[in-house]
Amino acid sequence: MTDKINDPVAVWQKMVGEMEKGFNSFANQAMSSPEFSQAMNRAGGVAAGAQKQIGELVEKYLVAMNLPSREQVTGLAERLQSIEAQLGEMKSMLSQMAASSGISQGSDGTPRPPRTKRPPSENGEQK
Repeated sequence: MTDKINDPVAVWQKMVGEMEKGFNSFANQAMSSPEFSQAMNRAGGVAAGAQKQIGELVEKYLVAMNLPSREQVTGLAERLQSIEAQLGEMKSMLSQMAASSGISQGSDGTPRPPRTKRPPSENGEQK
């Protein structure tokens, strides 16, 4: 068996472990300081402000290009779903009304008009 002192993998693992311990201790000290938390709050505020400005610029661009924004498309989709639901309810009510009145319906569920023409008679004349 090889000796742990002469094993390069064991030496490497020990060195990496010591480096991790040192980095963790340094990071913990840095993050516990009030300056670090203030810097992180400022960075978060700057990022939020930049995101808001980009959103406003994109909205202005879309308006200039005469294109809907994401919010407008979402609103349209919601309205369309509502309209489709109402149409489904109306179709259901019409089917129920047709069934209760005895009106025959076609294969697609729409009511068919009454048949008024008579088939031709034996001698080829229509009445």
